[in-house]
Amino acid sequence: SNNEQEILIAQSAIASCLDVLGRCNDALVLKREVYARLVATLGVSHEHTITIGNNVASSLGQLELYDEARLFVRDQLLPVAQQSVGPIHELTLTLLEILAQTLRTNPEHTRDDLLEAEAIMQDVAQRRRQVFGPTHPNTVRAADMLSRVRRDLARR
Repeated sequence: SNNEQEILIAQSAIASCLDVLGRCNDALVLKREVYARLVATLGVSHEHTITIGNNVASSLGQLELYDEARLFVRDQLLPVAQQSVGPIHELTLTLLEILAQTLRTNPEHTRDDLLEAEAIMQDVAQRRRQVFGPTHPNTVRAADMLSRVRRDLARR
């Protein structure tokens, strides 16, 4: 119903405020609730559901829940996003960046994790260049992320 959608939008806004206030665990709880309701009401492949899934994944990474973030993005969100919104959609590219960042920042990462993160970011940087051009902030951010992954690889 419209009422439920409005409530979910408000809850998402509250979760963002909780993040800003540093109450990231509380924000994650709320984001998970909103995601579950969106899956139940709109379905897993709806753009709003994927957007909130993106927010959940981002929070998992920020809270250093690396394995959960990696599995959630790789196994649940990415396949759905690639099929429903497509491989060059902003949501899909952002999910790929979250996956690469999760692989890179996990203190227990392996060289294979870094190689996977590099391959992901090479792909994302190329797609962003094609879609947005070389000077767009998202393209620049992706190129910067790729450089950081390569720096990490060079240190190993």
